Amino acid sequence: MAQRVNPFRPGAGHQPPYLAGRAEDQRRFRSLLEQDTILQNLVLTGLRGVGKTVLLESLKPIAAENGWVWAGADLTESASLADDHLATRLCTDLAPLTSSVTALRRARTGFAVEEEVTRPLDYRALEGIYAGTPGLSVDKLKEVIGTAWRALSADTRVRGIVFAYDEAQNLDDRSGTDQFPLSLLLDTFQSLQRQGSRVLLVLSGLPTLVNKLASARTYTERMFQIVELSRLSERASRAAILRPIADADSIFLNEESVDTVVRLAGGYPYFIQFICREIYDVFIQRLDRGESAVVPVEEITRKLDADFFAGRWARATDRQRDLMTVASLVVRDGEFTIGDLVEKSTEALDKPFNGSHANQMLNTLCERGLTYKNRRGRYAFALPLLAEFIRRTTGDP
Repeated sequence: MAQRVNPFRPGAGHQPPYLAGRAEDQRRFRSLLEQDTILQNLVLTGLRGVGKTVLLESLKPIAAENGWVWAGADLTESASLADDHLATRLCTDLAPLTSSVTALRRARTGFAVEEEVTRPLDYRALEGIYAGTPGLSVDKLKEVIGTAWRALSADTRVRGIVFAYDEAQNLDDRSGTDQFPLSLLLDTFQSLQRQGSRVLLVLSGLPTLVNKLASARTYTERMFQIVELSRLSERASRAAILRPIADADSIFLNEESVDTVVRLAGGYPYFIQFICREIYDVFIQRLDRGESAVVPVEEITRKLDADFFAGRWARATDRQRDLMTVASLVVRDGEFTIGDLVEKSTEALDKPFNGSHANQMLNTLCERGLTYKNRRGRYAFALPLLAEFIRRTTGDP
């Protein structure tokens, strides 16, 4: 018997065997590529596990089909600390696209004052343009990207450049150190687009990204289409489960098993991949032994808790866990307020929280990526299904 290959891939940003429920989001991206003048860019935001990175990767071939070249990477914290770090990141990402083209540069040769020479736009050349352009960081970065676009647009097949950055919530202006990388990025692209350069900015990140954009520059509301990735519908969840199994043509899940997966995953693509991978392996082993196969709910839940939640929960202090436990009891429609926490804590805890202490602790939890403050001024857990995990762990219903 041929060895069965498990089609499910629950990794960080790993492409699933079938991308379900994101056709409308891809259509929005296609419409942005059709702009004559770039007026709007794209922000993808949502909780971890909702499929931001996977969707972002799926846009790359769409860009290529429409004549756009793609530059991008993850924005690590080190790349987001300073203006020059961000510029290095963009030069690094542009270089593979531009290293095969040449551009006119002014250079000193011998005793001549200056003369124009052509040279490849490799990383060293881009870095030299940045360092040699007078003015502020925004002037330097505009010259780098503008030069790259002018060189690439000489090929009539190139319609534009997509700059795509994941984990963009790491970008942050720091007035205390006089570093403003987020504002630098926004000002650079707004200015280039106003001048007619066909450069499109796509940012992906946690929900905190939206507030950071608005705080950095008020015009971001007009500069971006914001796509908040939500949970998959039941229909899309079922497709994400059944299509890969049908393509693999090896096992069969009955309706009860599919319903169980849909319920456990809560519409989050990562959890669908995780749960289905575990089920697939269990089913194969049991079917090969001639046993009936049922979904091992308790075992899968325990493994998901250990692999996805337990590490983050363990890093929180006892008092932070108290606050999150109270939040898990009062969260409604994914949200809770400081008032909710204060009121419930007087009932649930021997040492309740006051408003000031709850606010301070929530700020710390936001910095640690466990909670975030949304655009309505309410708080939410930054990890999907974290409230359910907390209730299981603490024994609360």
